[in-house]
Amino acid sequence: MNTIVQMLPQLLIDGLTLGFVYAIVALGYTMVYGILEFINFAHSEIFMVGAFAGTETLLFLQSTGALGSMPAPLALLLAVAVGIVFSGLLGVAVERIAYKPVRHAPKLVAFISAIGVSFFLQDAVRLVEGLWKNAFYLSTPTLFSSSIQVMDNMKIPVKVIYIVAIAIVMMLALHLFVSRHKWGKAMRTVAQDKDTASLVGINVDAVISLTFLIGAGLGGAAGTLFSVQYTLISPYVGFILGMKAFTAAVLGGIGSIPGAMLGGLLLGLVEVFGAAFLGIATNGVIGAEYKDVLAFTILIIILIFKPSGLLGRAVEEKV
Repeated sequence: MNTIVQMLPQLLIDGLTLGFVYAIVALGYTMVYGILEFINFAHSEIFMVGAFAGTETLLFLQSTGALGSMPAPLALLLAVAVGIVFSGLLGVAVERIAYKPVRHAPKLVAFISAIGVSFFLQDAVRLVEGLWKNAFYLSTPTLFSSSIQVMDNMKIPVKVIYIVAIAIVMMLALHLFVSRHKWGKAMRTVAQDKDTASLVGINVDAVISLTFLIGAGLGGAAGTLFSVQYTLISPYVGFILGMKAFTAAVLGGIGSIPGAMLGGLLLGLVEVFGAAFLGIATNGVIGAEYKDVLAFTILIIILIFKPSGLLGRAVEEKV
């Protein structure tokens, strides 16, 4: 018990850091679902592409010598910006090419299309990186190496402070955009009723494209932050993390932006604390490698007992 108490502060920091990454990725899932009632399973690969775009930016700066001469926070912001732009444009392209032609088809068709896009992006990144560098695993350059000792049993890496700060700023910006900007209000209107929104002059196609642009951009930013935090990425890094972010979206209430934020933070905390407790309780026999089991167990429980999620609302079928 004393070991757990000593670990609590550090576990809290680690859980929140992971939770913010889950929350940002979950926002992409929940935004698209709120508009189209469709799960964009290719979003996990858009996250992965953003991670590669941001990491390649840092590697380019490192190869030119610019990384060592510029402030680390500026390099991080530049990498995040590249990840946002690259993934955002990719998200719009995926929507136009793979989803728009089947928008009025049965939802199973769009689902199969999303799976196809997911595998295509995985193999495309592997092919490009393999031809370019003869390797498809990238190691992210170290931007921040120092830590702040808050207390005897709590040390906060400087990079975590920047990662969490960027994540909070992005989530607040999204909240303000959706609640106050005219395009944000248009997105909420389209989410309520696309036909009525079209009748009052809202360009539904433009709103859908904007939704994919923002959601994919957030995924790209999360990918870059993930690569900076965990330093090693591959074309397959998005699959499990994307499934966990989807779990976070379901936990908070799929279609609810605040729910995605809450679900991501809760899932990150549950994973980190759960893995630590299991490791201590079993003397290391069961440890961090079983944290995936915790995430998907939560998904099963939520789907059984509260399918609408913590902040979601049950949908009434119209007869």
